[in-house]
Amino acid sequence: MPSHRRNSAEWVGILFSLPWIIGFAVFIAYPILASLYFSFCSYDAIRPPHWVGWRNYVELFTQDDVFWKSLSNTLYMIVFGLPLMLASSLGLAMLLNQKVKGIALYRTLFYLPSITPVVASSILWMWILNPDIGLINIVLSRFGVAHPPGWLTDPAWAKPALILMSLWSAGGGMVIYLAALQDVPDTLYEAASLDGAGAWHKFLHVTLPMISPVILFNVIIGLIGFFQYFTQAYIMTNGGPEDSTNFYALHLFNRAFLDFQMGAASAMAWILFLVTLLAALVVFKTSARWVYYAGEK
Repeated sequence: MPSHRRNSAEWVGILFSLPWIIGFAVFIAYPILASLYFSFCSYDAIRPPHWVGWRNYVELFTQDDVFWKSLSNTLYMIVFGLPLMLASSLGLAMLLNQKVKGIALYRTLFYLPSITPVVASSILWMWILNPDIGLINIVLSRFGVAHPPGWLTDPAWAKPALILMSLWSAGGGMVIYLAALQDVPDTLYEAASLDGAGAWHKFLHVTLPMISPVILFNVIIGLIGFFQYFTQAYIMTNGGPEDSTNFYALHLFNRAFLDFQMGAASAMAWILFLVTLLAALVVFKTSARWVYYAGEK
């Protein structure tokens, strides 16, 4: 191809890519770089930013007690909420992988909550978890529980209540697990049966290894999601009671849009990015020990 035609084709390709390039530069690259710059500035979104160096980071680690509280609340959700979410999604997927009549309807019903808007789900669960007229406490009282939990009004129960609510949207992970389960060859189960393996050993030595890449995917996605846990706490508790649900993303939001400390909020955003990146790298680093890819020797 002549050089002038090749150059013309390249320019045509660039022109077609230009809307995406402009959108990426304006809405992604610039905000990222701006937040990095603001994290080293004293900035209230009204007056021009003033360079202060590492002061925002130092103050977060040494003077902001809520910073550490929000970080511990977030880690609580990851340590306890993420495994429960993964286990419930996998359990639902295995139940819905059975060949029974009407299974498509059951799959649809269990998946629907995961596509319900988070705001609507949060308002619904505020009623369900109401300590006085909520459905859960009414059921518990019928079973003889004299003093049901205060749920969202009790610091000891607020985070478990939000974890319980998170299981409501387990259908999203369930669909991914279900696709992986249906991709496991039946011949492997038949071979395991011939070797005398029971249901538990089939699950442990056939199912889990074969769907381990999907488990890794859901772990990473869940990890990122819980590090950014915000909407439910913002609507249902606004960080209370006693900062028991003041998660990292919620505290970041409050520093930025209530206190107008955009510099400190930008520093928190970059700390969150680094912590999330480090956690993801640790998961990827350890995945070689438990993730099996078909075709590997």
